[in-house]
Amino acid sequence: MAVVLRELLESLDEFWPITGADDWDAPGLVCGSLNSRVSRILLTVDVTDEIVEEAVAGGFDLIIAHHPLLLRGVKSVSENSSKGAVLAKAIRANISIYAAHTNADIVPRGVSAALAASFGLLNVRPLVETGPQTGHGRIGSLSNDLTLGELAQAIARKLPSTATGVRVAGSFESPVRSVALCGGAGDSLIEDAYASGADVYITSDLRHHPVQEILERARAEGRSFSLIDISHWAAEWIWLEWAAADI
Repeated sequence: MAVVLRELLESLDEFWPITGADDWDAPGLVCGSLNSRVSRILLTVDVTDEIVEEAVAGGFDLIIAHHPLLLRGVKSVSENSSKGAVLAKAIRANISIYAAHTNADIVPRGVSAALAASFGLLNVRPLVETGPQTGHGRIGSLSNDLTLGELAQAIARKLPSTATGVRVAGSFESPVRSVALCGGAGDSLIEDAYASGADVYITSDLRHHPVQEILERARAEGRSFSLIDISHWAAEWIWLEWAAADI
């Protein structure tokens, strides 16, 4: 059954309200006519040439991506550029592109919530609240205590395999019960994770100095606190199944 894109976008805004996006973000319709009809949707973390080729070959009318294709300032969409070539290929094939980014991070069935569910966390709530049941990151508890090493191994089994794998900062023997996390790049929330009382913070794209500083602070305060760095793409890929079910 085909639906008009305009009507579909109204439904998507109920799942992932664009008004909830961060000020710097660029969610929403990237290309396509609001009057076009949609019968097949391809979900992805990133819009790449390979993804558009898959959409063309599979007869998809709409690509829903987590990361906006045009997030940074763009002065040209010439086909001599990678993004221009991707856009041109999608437009020629009458494929619309839509992005749900930070507005899909914060909602109750968003990226961080999906990650928390995949790790089996209980009593989950936002790490940094932005509204009722919404906010950046999540914090919850494990059903039983694990060591940091055991948790890292369990996470590696849950996530799709990537070249970077799972990286750990902390003693593998440290006990873990309370877990804070943020799907995607989340080292801006390290202080919030530490203040929450969590035993470990799981996120992606951690930088050397913020990690070193928070671990030194924990050591000085006589507290056990660890970090786990997982693949950015893998962490957000988990959410696609929830997004497909909601749509």
